[in-house]
Amino acid sequence: MTKVFIDGSQGTTGLKIESRLRSRDDIELLKIDRDMRKNIDARERMINSSDVTILCLPDEASREAVALIQNKKVKIIDTSTAHRTEPEWAYGFPELDKSFREKIKTSNRIAIPGCYASGFSAIVYPLVNSGIIARDYPITCYAISGYTGAGKNGIAQYEFVDRNKELDAPRQYALSQEHKHLKEMTAIPQLERVPFFAPHICDYRYGMVVSIPIFADMMEKKMTPEELQQFFAKHYEGEPLIKVRDLGYSGNMIGANNFAKRDDMEIEINGNDERILITTRFDNLGKGASGAAMQCLNLALGIDETKGLKIGE
Repeated sequence: MTKVFIDGSQGTTGLKIESRLRSRDDIELLKIDRDMRKNIDARERMINSSDVTILCLPDEASREAVALIQNKKVKIIDTSTAHRTEPEWAYGFPELDKSFREKIKTSNRIAIPGCYASGFSAIVYPLVNSGIIARDYPITCYAISGYTGAGKNGIAQYEFVDRNKELDAPRQYALSQEHKHLKEMTAIPQLERVPFFAPHICDYRYGMVVSIPIFADMMEKKMTPEELQQFFAKHYEGEPLIKVRDLGYSGNMIGANNFAKRDDMEIEINGNDERILITTRFDNLGKGASGAAMQCLNLALGIDETKGLKIGE
């Protein structure tokens, strides 16, 4: 029985992870008294008594929690931004290539990707790593997310009865181009130019669409939509949580909430021979958060990586 402690189980991601683990017969959840959740000594005991500690904390608190570790055998899975670009940490997206999966399996330090960054890297990492686009390609990323990605305060704002009418429509944000996911979006594919990122939060709970437009004449290896579809299908062949759709799969529209409460992701290629649109669709709290954490936990424990995950057709 693997002992797991969730440090920060009262946030959106922490609550989701705790709910998932409660139904597992191979996991013993270590519980801390509610009034001791912020007590450093109590947290230190819990962390060092666990086999795996999952951090669902703000960045600085995650760094502080890591500093409490005395038992070097404890595996840490961090859902915050704090360690995602640290070279000694495994980046928790095993499908990017074999080295990512192997590092997750063998490392005691695993950083779960950001939700937008997951959709972004699923597209951009293979394109750059294979030389299809250059590392200095001027990438634009357009994305929309359900409001559960905004955390407890954001959820409360959207679900307040007398909320601001502006929340009835999509809202673009990160207008300063300083979004917290940009650091990993640049570092993981090893880009030489920071992407232009235009995220939107919308009035629905779960789901995310991340889109990358590509000009064919700016590709290092010019490819048609058909060739790109074949490229992605081969890259993610055999991956249970990544589905590469046939051309034209969604017709003329892609809904952002179709993967609600699922843990898989799909990739779709559209457009024409001059302008190609590559899109990922998934649940921002599934493959974009708690589902990714569960997949990495399974890999770290050496069991089926899909255990406890919800996968659609």
